[in-house]
Amino acid sequence: MRKGTTRRDFVKTTAAIGAGYWVAGGIAPRRTYASKLDKIQFACIGVGGKGSSDSADALRTGEVVAVCDIDDDNLYNKEKFPSAKTYHDFRKMFSEMGDQIDAVTVSTPDHTHAVAAIAAMNLGKHCFCQKPLTHSIEEARMMGELAQEKKLVTQMGNQGTARSTLRKSAALIQNGAIGEVSHVHVWTNRPVWPQGIGVELKERPDAGQEQDWETRRSKVHWDEWIGPAEPRPYSPEIHPFKWRGLWNFGTGALGDMACHTLNMAFMALNLRNPTSVKAKTSGHDRVMYPKWSEIEFEFPELDGRPALKMTWYDGGKMPPTKLIKDMPRSRGRNGEESVYSSGALVVGSDGMLFSPGDYGADEQQNTGIMRPNGSFEKQRRIKQPNLEIQQSPGHFDEYANAIQGEGTPVSNFADYAGPLTETILLGNLAVWANADEKIQWNAEKMVATGVPMELQESVENMIRHNYLNGYDIHELASAGK
Repeated sequence: MRKGTTRRDFVKTTAAIGAGYWVAGGIAPRRTYASKLDKIQFACIGVGGKGSSDSADALRTGEVVAVCDIDDDNLYNKEKFPSAKTYHDFRKMFSEMGDQIDAVTVSTPDHTHAVAAIAAMNLGKHCFCQKPLTHSIEEARMMGELAQEKKLVTQMGNQGTARSTLRKSAALIQNGAIGEVSHVHVWTNRPVWPQGIGVELKERPDAGQEQDWETRRSKVHWDEWIGPAEPRPYSPEIHPFKWRGLWNFGTGALGDMACHTLNMAFMALNLRNPTSVKAKTSGHDRVMYPKWSEIEFEFPELDGRPALKMTWYDGGKMPPTKLIKDMPRSRGRNGEESVYSSGALVVGSDGMLFSPGDYGADEQQNTGIMRPNGSFEKQRRIKQPNLEIQQSPGHFDEYANAIQGEGTPVSNFADYAGPLTETILLGNLAVWANADEKIQWNAEKMVATGVPMELQESVENMIRHNYLNGYDIHELASAGK
């Protein structure tokens, strides 16, 4: 916790949220942030990849006055950003334009989320940040606390949070539709990028490709891309996509997808602050994440919600066949059927809620409850009295509307996105340790025990990063007080 945060604060916040804070389909009480603006002035940090749609949302709901990207091919898009000032370094952007910016979007690789977002929030800017919220556990805690202290509007980019199907699933579970929950299973088809021991990434061009390599390299401001991480040579196999598989930059399959696929169960069951975690993996070399992993989390009782377990699977691993063999199948373009390669299964005493796909949105409408007698009820046909599900105006619209004083974004940093990200990153801590025994976790103190002696220093760095190359979130946070 940040300086000034007491144990009483931590326990009070956790208990309040555990006591039904998300019960009406995952909606928090409204807050008042600021007076209405004539037009929200956005700065967009990262405008390629997912940043393309995030910046488009900013354009749709306000005015983009500044854009920052390390890649010239993304940055100099005059058709999309005709009047925006352009930057390669967000620190220079804030120095020159801080007084002209109301809010930011942060859509960079995972390792630079916190340094960019905290810099913005320290200046009083509202912040939309892509998932996972951060690269370290401490960063997630700090961003939530800073948002609360400065009364900022925040939202993480796990867009399924706004979908009515996901919200109804969470509300049904909270309303007792499947009884007492004992286990949650979540799986994904990721990674879809190189991971594993011995994966080599090019750091020099093949013969005859030197000119193309240098042309591309000249458009990428590599020092700004590296940011606070340990420097390494430029590689087109890292930027713009495959960085996800490297420990220094990404958060692997778990970090990439759990903010989506675990989202419904997190909303339903308040899966924050696990007390232990254990990982089984294919092995890794401390450079790349493993090819596959299975991670088991244990959560204590929380305000009437019984203790339960959650198991995560990636890289082709799946829940036990007996649990999913009779669930609805995914239909391909040619009509062929197959087991869903990603999804969530919440196991209760009176049935299992099946939420297929990545986002809880279920375009094929196969979400539903498998009863103990083997019958399957489609969720869209389930009616329960007094089931409250508030419709969202849209995930980014929740953020923009709240800046104008209307409502509260569900996936805000303090109440939702920060705790969700902490849970997810604890799984990566276990993957890094790859220990035979459970790692015990003290969420209040952010302390892991049961870590092998030889890994204690590196595990501590996963909880609380060391920052290089002139970046430091602690100095930023202190300066903002």
